[in-house]
Amino acid sequence: MRAEDLTAEHLLRAYAAGIFPMADSRDDPDVFWVDPTERGILPLDGFHLSRSLKRRLRSDIYRPSLDRAFETVIDRCAARPETWINAPIRRLYADLHRIGHAHSLEVWQGDDLVGGVYGVRLGAAFFGESMFSARTDASKVALAYLIDRLKQSGFTLFDAQFLTDHLASLGAVEISRDAYRARLAKALQSAPSLSVSEPFSSGASLVQRITQTS
Repeated sequence: MRAEDLTAEHLLRAYAAGIFPMADSRDDPDVFWVDPTERGILPLDGFHLSRSLKRRLRSDIYRPSLDRAFETVIDRCAARPETWINAPIRRLYADLHRIGHAHSLEVWQGDDLVGGVYGVRLGAAFFGESMFSARTDASKVALAYLIDRLKQSGFTLFDAQFLTDHLASLGAVEISRDAYRARLAKALQSAPSLSVSEPFSSGASLVQRITQTS
């Protein structure tokens, strides 16, 4: 199927089957499908807070929001020398957002968008796609608030796709394809809601909640 013929529904079926799309570069007109033999996941009860990240959160220097600037977050994630986010992928995730299956967690410093993460929601699974940071620890703060919101909402799986050193430092682990698909199948059996309007807790409260459960 040509990339221009793909729809949001095609992507949802792909995620339900355990695969996700990528492109070779920003200018690549095509999309290919990825099904890693080893899958990175971030346990919702295993998010790791370093001392510096705890201090950053407690300072409340960054203010979180949900779905306030979804497409801007995608564009900021793609604004790097090399990216797998091409025009068809950007269109598809914008479509997923419009039908309620893609979300962004933004962090702000004053009126400036300084960090964020976005991904896809399906059942009780959240598939993290990309994140960016324009200030120290901004993407980590965004991920901490997102993980907490997902856990409080009843989600059970956070798919990180590939394990990187950065994600490993935050508690991500790698599991086999079969183990991932078993967790995914279980997560797809329920469909918790993700509240956009619910206010976020203070950074100090977030640190206390994560520390008690990790």
